[in-house]
Amino acid sequence: MVELTPNALAVLRHRYLRKDDDGAVIETPNAMFRRVARVIAEPERGYGAGDAEVNTIAERFYARMAALEFLPNSPTLMNAGRDEGQLAACFVVPVADSTNAIFDAVRWAAAIQKTGGGTGFSFSRLRPAGDYVASTGGHASGPVSFMKVFDAATDAIKQGDTRRGANMGVLRVDHPDILDFITLKLDPTAMVNFNLSVAVTDAFMAAVEADTTYALINPRTPNEAVRELEARRVFELIANAAWATGDPGVVFLDRINASQPTPQLGDIEATNPCAEQPLLPFESCTLGSINLARFAGEGELDWPRLREAVRDAVRFLDNVIDANCYPLPEIDRATKATRKIGLGVMGFADLLIDLGVAYDSARALELGEQIAAFLETESLAMSMDLAITRGSFPTFPGSRLAGEFCTLRNATTTTVAPTGTISIIAGCSSGIEPLFAVAYERHVLEGQVLTELHPAFVAMAKRDGFYSEELVATVAERGAVRGLDQVPAPVQELFATAHDLSPETHIRMQAAFQTYVHAAVSKTINLPHEATPDDVLDAYRLAYQLGCKGITVYRDRSKDTQVLAFGPQTQKAAPPRQGGRHGYERCPECNSTVRSLANCSVCQHCGWSVC
Repeated sequence: MVELTPNALAVLRHRYLRKDDDGAVIETPNAMFRRVARVIAEPERGYGAGDAEVNTIAERFYARMAALEFLPNSPTLMNAGRDEGQLAACFVVPVADSTNAIFDAVRWAAAIQKTGGGTGFSFSRLRPAGDYVASTGGHASGPVSFMKVFDAATDAIKQGDTRRGANMGVLRVDHPDILDFITLKLDPTAMVNFNLSVAVTDAFMAAVEADTTYALINPRTPNEAVRELEARRVFELIANAAWATGDPGVVFLDRINASQPTPQLGDIEATNPCAEQPLLPFESCTLGSINLARFAGEGELDWPRLREAVRDAVRFLDNVIDANCYPLPEIDRATKATRKIGLGVMGFADLLIDLGVAYDSARALELGEQIAAFLETESLAMSMDLAITRGSFPTFPGSRLAGEFCTLRNATTTTVAPTGTISIIAGCSSGIEPLFAVAYERHVLEGQVLTELHPAFVAMAKRDGFYSEELVATVAERGAVRGLDQVPAPVQELFATAHDLSPETHIRMQAAFQTYVHAAVSKTINLPHEATPDDVLDAYRLAYQLGCKGITVYRDRSKDTQVLAFGPQTQKAAPPRQGGRHGYERCPECNSTVRSLANCSVCQHCGWSVC
């Protein structure tokens, strides 16, 4: 087993390792990996394996994890071999348009969250606020009102004593309550356990480009337009709110459904909390990530070793589906109907550094696309091999894949997840993100602060003779090394950080991976503190043009607290731009009352806004 970093050990002790009744840790990291490997190898017996083969496969799984070459999602590490036995990270829970159905969804979400799973919901089927309810003679509360019930329920649930619940709330851009949804998190006390995403349609994007109106549709009367809004104005409002708070994100719903593998089962309406896994109602997906930094050869990626790791990882994740103890029978049925898995990567930025490639270079984009294509090809090949001995996923007949493949075990095999805590365990960079900073603080573990200083930079500085304690202090203060005279120019280029890169660079890297990823790609488009809402709009347009399935932007220090930080953190949100929040009581366009929150002035009747 490789040596774990102090930060990895801190996270493992706090969240993953077994504890006794008094809260004392009674498991080592090595024992955790063996526990997980044994449980995930056990389903091999159902496909004809005997004791010797099961033990051999368990050893192979253990070796991958202990070498930090592959790690599954957190619930698998936490729960395999424990009483709860729930191993999946991502779930989508349907929310139908009745009071009973809404509170059923709250109950289902609670059952999932207490085991460590994250939940996504589409609220697009709920009738808008004020709509008539025939059964009671009253009026509907609307999706935003009910979303607050879900948020309160999550706040009351501690997930298996390991982590807080995470949710994604999605609303279609053509829902009558869309303006209320977009501006919901301008109140910093609202929906603290939710990420929000607007489900944007192709028709809406066409209306934005044509600068025309589009129709709002009451889901109770889907063939009638309630009213129309100016598409460009709503698009600008989404950008303004995201500029101010980081929410909402955008998911390109029609693009997701155009490529989803089993359209005969219905449309996808929602994603998991980080938006990288679009799922059908009641589906779950188990994720895992290969640490690319462990496969750097002499100046290039070790493709043969990576191929073997991909094959082991696909086998591991398919076994998880059988080993899992699902929190609801509906989830068991839906998950096994498609057997979706999500194999992704982490350590991409570290790999680039090891190979001497700058993140914002043409070579990095080329390598990213090559890795994604390789991951798709090899994971599908392994899925086919498994299907030959284990059978296709049950809904393979009638799927889009049936016309392309003779058989497949899994409806999807690839996803790029954010890998927040498992990348800490692996001691590598997150997902396909660039380095956040060369030195920074990570705020995790209910208030604990972990200091990160990139070891490759320290090693390079010592090797090349420019290391000093003063340099380390300077880098810790400013986070980045570009523009720092004490650091040689080639090293400055190599250690690109998130805020060194243009939004276009971030988006193009996301698009390079998305070309070959079956589900979606979790990627934060980092914006500097000084960015404007127009920069957000440009990012949205580029992401749509390049084929991304969604986009999340985050302007530095637009929230009072953030997970990753460097330098002085005293400066918060930027002051409002001229003509912004102060001085507007009525909308200059329609004369309706203006709502002002978080440096934004918003008309929730016509969508006019300024931040």
